[in-house]
Amino acid sequence: MPRLSVNVDHVATVRQARGGKNPDPVTAALLAELAGADGIIVHLREDRRHIQDRDVEILRRVVKTKLNLEMANTEEIVRIALRVKPDMVCMVPERRQELTTEGGLNVTAQQKALKQNIARMKKAGIRVSLFIDADPAQVKASRAVGADFVEIHTGKYSDAPDEESQKKEFQRIARAIAQAHKLGLRVNIGHGLDYQNVAPFTSVPQIEDYSIGHSIIARAVLVGLDRAVREMKELIQPRKEK
Repeated sequence: MPRLSVNVDHVATVRQARGGKNPDPVTAALLAELAGADGIIVHLREDRRHIQDRDVEILRRVVKTKLNLEMANTEEIVRIALRVKPDMVCMVPERRQELTTEGGLNVTAQQKALKQNIARMKKAGIRVSLFIDADPAQVKASRAVGADFVEIHTGKYSDAPDEESQKKEFQRIARAIAQAHKLGLRVNIGHGLDYQNVAPFTSVPQIEDYSIGHSIIARAVLVGLDRAVREMKELIQPRKEK
């Protein structure tokens, strides 16, 4: 059955807006787990705009499901990951000016650097995922550098201006998922998925994990985190034919 990993970065964003202690992303993570989340995701950015080192360290001690650390492929963050030892890391591109991750990692352009740090992670017992666009060359390169997983970027699908464009993006993602699976890569998806657009992906059996943050936290503001997580968990389950 597909799993749901909840990204709690935006809880930290609200906290950092006032520079205080609340709301605490660690507490949010624990509540998400109690509601049925199969994993917790945080992105420790180089500029520490939301998640802080303290959050990652505490989460490593208290998360009972799976802790997935999103990170840039930089020496500082790699060393933190090797020290904290999350269950998984997801390497992503990172720009200081962006509001959120804007696209997939260009694996083909940095294979040597990625291969070296992926090997370091795997030696430490940390599984590695690469956040990539639904591009055949990027899927192939991800396999070549030794990744365990790819997380296919669904941002263009989520931002599609009309139904036809969204359908084309879905088909492109589905092809990338099939290619990755054929190459022996395990597959997650994420970015921009919400309660209205996630349903079509339930027809793709190779998806192991849905990485969803903003839409769950946004709904939690209105209905509570427990209900928001439970509703999304229900939506990602394959539909039974009547």
